[in-house]
Amino acid sequence: MSIKHNTSIIVPKYKGGIFLTFACLLMLHACRPSAPAVYVADPTEIYQEAAVVSGHPLASDVGKAILAKGGNAVDAAIAVQFALAVVYPRAGNIGGGGFMVVRQSNGETDALDYREKAPARAHRNMYLDSLENPIEGLSVKGHLAAGVPGTVAGLVAAYERYGSLPWEELVQPAIDHGNQRLLLSPTEIDRLNQFQADFAAYNSPDCPFVRPAWASGDAGTKDLAATLTRIRDQKTAGFYQGETAQLIAAEMQQGNGWITAEDLAAYTPMQPRPSSGNTKTTASSPCRLLPAVALRWCKC
Repeated sequence: MSIKHNTSIIVPKYKGGIFLTFACLLMLHACRPSAPAVYVADPTEIYQEAAVVSGHPLASDVGKAILAKGGNAVDAAIAVQFALAVVYPRAGNIGGGGFMVVRQSNGETDALDYREKAPARAHRNMYLDSLENPIEGLSVKGHLAAGVPGTVAGLVAAYERYGSLPWEELVQPAIDHGNQRLLLSPTEIDRLNQFQADFAAYNSPDCPFVRPAWASGDAGTKDLAATLTRIRDQKTAGFYQGETAQLIAAEMQQGNGWITAEDLAAYTPMQPRPSSGNTKTTASSPCRLLPAVALRWCKC
């Protein structure tokens, strides 16, 4: 996350506006109705008050609007993360997890770890055969490869600590983009087609991401907007309980996954202590391969 207030910073310039960087984990929805974006690094671009950096201009515009309303950096980061889940899901999602590191104007630091967690049923040999050899692909594809999502809980936790604008105003822009059924960019079309074999292998035929081929002019589904609406209205309860949680648990059961409604209800973010050096506040970020599965709860 790269947002700062009341300081001069130099960031790469995006053709068309300021933007906000946020970690991403799971590809699930739609993108922008134009050609692939062209990024130009411009070391001379300096912002005196704030900068919003992300992988998609529509999401960056959301963050810019939040700051213009008087929101703080965490407000903007939350709004951009939800917007990215719709317009550029490879750079933002609600089915994965992440980190947030915060440095306040007085120098105090804070961190949240809301990465995915293993379900309660998980054990050390769950991806091994009877001879304790790894079963190829089992830990990286399909329902069993998925962890309990942490993004929504992490963003709510960040909001409860540092948010200033009404929560609804931070989630609504993502809902609006979802209801517009934005046309997919050529880049997103290529990526969806690249993973069609995996989508078909791990999902039922009626999954909106399973089709012979995505083509120019195709648009994303509105289904994600319904899930985001429940998050807007109920915060964590709109995702880890109720209809969304039931849909996730049902899909897991159908696909032989191990995430249950109890796992979802039990999820809580962690608060690690940031490690500070003489240049910046840091938090370690483990690597992982992403499961190629479009869960049914994304089409509610």
